[in-house]
Amino acid sequence: MEHTYPIHGMSCNGCRAHVEKTLSKVDGVSSVSVDLDKAEATIAMDSHISLETFQEALAADGGGYSIHKPGDHQHTKEEKVKKATGQGTGTFYCPMHCEGDKTYDKPGDCPVCGMDLVEEQNLSVSNSEQWTCPMHPEVIRDEPGSCPICGMDLVPMQPDTSAEEKTYKKLLRKFWIAFGFTLPIFIIAMSEMIPNNPLYNLLEQKWWNWIQFLLSIPVVFYATWVFFQRAYRSVKTWNLNMFTLIGIGAGVAWIFSFFGMLFPDFFPAQFKTETGAVHVYFEAATVILTLVLMGQVLEARAHSRTNTAVKELLKLAPNKALLVVNGEEKEVSIDKIKKGDILRVKPGEKIPVDGAIIEGDTSVDESMISGEPVPVSKTVADKVNSGTINGNQSFLMEAEKVGNETLLSQIVKMVNDASRSRAPIQNLADKVSGYFVPVVVFISVVTFIVWAIWGPNPAYVFALVNAISVLIIACPCALGLATPMSIMVGVGSGAKNGVLIKNAEALEIMDKVDTLIVDKTGTITEGKPTVEKIGVVSDLSEKDVLKFIVALNNQSEHPLAAATLKYGKEQQAEVVTIEKFNAVTGKGVEGEIKGEKIRLGNEKMMAHADAKIHKNIADEVLTYQKEGKTVSYLAVGTTVVGYVVIGDKIKTTSAQAIKELQDKGIAVIMLTGDNRETAAAVAKQLNLTDFKAGMLPEDKLNEVKKLQDDGHIVAMAGDGINDAPALAQSNVGIAMGTGTDVAIESAMITLVKGDLHGIVKARSLSEAVMKNIKQNLFFALIYNTIGIPIAAGVLFPFFGMLLSPMIAALAMSFSSVSVITNALRLKSVKIDS
Repeated sequence: MEHTYPIHGMSCNGCRAHVEKTLSKVDGVSSVSVDLDKAEATIAMDSHISLETFQEALAADGGGYSIHKPGDHQHTKEEKVKKATGQGTGTFYCPMHCEGDKTYDKPGDCPVCGMDLVEEQNLSVSNSEQWTCPMHPEVIRDEPGSCPICGMDLVPMQPDTSAEEKTYKKLLRKFWIAFGFTLPIFIIAMSEMIPNNPLYNLLEQKWWNWIQFLLSIPVVFYATWVFFQRAYRSVKTWNLNMFTLIGIGAGVAWIFSFFGMLFPDFFPAQFKTETGAVHVYFEAATVILTLVLMGQVLEARAHSRTNTAVKELLKLAPNKALLVVNGEEKEVSIDKIKKGDILRVKPGEKIPVDGAIIEGDTSVDESMISGEPVPVSKTVADKVNSGTINGNQSFLMEAEKVGNETLLSQIVKMVNDASRSRAPIQNLADKVSGYFVPVVVFISVVTFIVWAIWGPNPAYVFALVNAISVLIIACPCALGLATPMSIMVGVGSGAKNGVLIKNAEALEIMDKVDTLIVDKTGTITEGKPTVEKIGVVSDLSEKDVLKFIVALNNQSEHPLAAATLKYGKEQQAEVVTIEKFNAVTGKGVEGEIKGEKIRLGNEKMMAHADAKIHKNIADEVLTYQKEGKTVSYLAVGTTVVGYVVIGDKIKTTSAQAIKELQDKGIAVIMLTGDNRETAAAVAKQLNLTDFKAGMLPEDKLNEVKKLQDDGHIVAMAGDGINDAPALAQSNVGIAMGTGTDVAIESAMITLVKGDLHGIVKARSLSEAVMKNIKQNLFFALIYNTIGIPIAAGVLFPFFGMLLSPMIAALAMSFSSVSVITNALRLKSVKIDS
């Protein structure tokens, strides 16, 4: 028989495989198939097995997965995020991404590697400020005023401390407790090195051993007990990690010492002092644990600095806005704003939501989301974004995107998603880490055996100490952190400079790109076309030609259509209804007016309409095309009756950006749907030798495929719907932030400002991040390659040197911190030159 059950808690293929493996171990199960997308498991069994049996199996596994009755509501990832973003915090993930993009809705530690989960920085749906009474904290209001109980003025509520900060403070408190008890243990133990130890004049050594034992209890069973819990869980689930080694190493030292105090006669003479007491290692165990805890404290502090870019973005979101209703201004909370509301933005204020200016001129500082320091001039109909800062003029705007729809919210979401994504280079670290802990344990056992057999007296003491040193110095944590820390800091740095990375893979591939394909309109050019001329080549008047053009373009989304509509409005063109409208991709648009077929587009559209372009018209149009203008023909029936000339200025940064990319060894190719003459004129201005004109969307797609088949790593930059197929096919799709949503969705990198200089930034960022990752991986691998043999005592026969377990613990803790510190250097890397 076969049953299908909903599974909660899965988010990646690793989860799916883990659940499948766990359920397969249940007695009586013949096969299990888990579908990650549907979040359900189909279980074939010889005879009926109760649901409770499967629930117990998953609960015992400890992976956080659960199985339910068919029809139970499934908590999807989207719902988790929605729940978590209620106050802008509450979503947690492993900094080493052990389970891919899996997140948790409460703090804790990763069930795979044992590290503390990190809180994701989310832009709250509601940035509204609330007020409370200092005497009656239960009183909470959305606006200032007086307390209804005592009459005192309400004061702004302080935001809750983040879980990240709470974790840091909790670890710091435990560290000082551990340090306070460990220090006297260390002093007692080290006093043995003093001739005629004065402490032994007060008490015998065995009593000092008992004092060390008592002092060690708060350290082991309170301050650092979590390490042993994580070690136990790692062995139980066989997710061996750093805490496995720490738990075994420190645990063996402490248990050996405790057992030695109770049963000294059990041990050979090698382990005893002159007084007959067994050598104890309470100081080694507690110092090791305290130093590891110090490393955790430093890591927690360093972690908080890796996502400062997102935190800085969060600070950009204002709490209040001026709502204009019937000519009156009213201050409201940001969450009260709805689409279509009219807002007043005063000089120097942050723009509250995304929208368009409907009255007034100003300049806006957009540096916080585009990375460009020069204020941008804005006038009526221009778009403005949440978090940017108004200049010295007041204006009215209409709200178009609010809450999580704003550009600022999307940037934060994209940065968070990218920070949790995995780069392909991380697979190397994952593969090494999979074998790391078992190999280290094996080396530790071999170390003990070798020293016990061939070591000098006391051989067993040397064997024990060196075996513990091997366990302690090994640090898979540094290896696991090498890639994700660099990715997190790099993605945040990119966001501050207007380069939005959708996933970590894009950063890695961008470093290898050797060919860049760029679209013309809106990518090389400003994407703000203007009508320069209406040409008439028939008995129709210019007004009639314009009337037909406006009628056709009224339903088109092409950037050129917007230019003709704006021109038509300025010229007060007659508005007529178009029927049977159809957009022919890569050619133009068509429709019917009063039963007559009207077409507007390029030469291919005229061929589609069987409309012949006479030589004199073609020559006239060619003159404009050689100047880099775009010309669309208008046909009524099968007769060409006119044309429209549209100019689109080349962006001031395009030529310099293309030169910089070519200097980096990247071949730049322009593909455009425009005619050859216009394309050639633009290419000449940019010193581009490689371009193709008259390209349909499928032509751009095929060109990308052809280059890839020839072995090239291709990046594609575009901004329109017609670029989407090529963007999706390319190795790295780069969308202009000023373009269409379809293009942005198809791309792996989005440039907020929407110019080619952003591609130079993306390339520089990619180079810096990949270099940083390789440095981290080298450091982690070389550290363990050198550290483990030294801990095993390989230098002893030559130099008489041994590594104390306490020094090993200190080195292990700082290895992880050093990886994070190196990653933090990316915050200061210059990518805008």
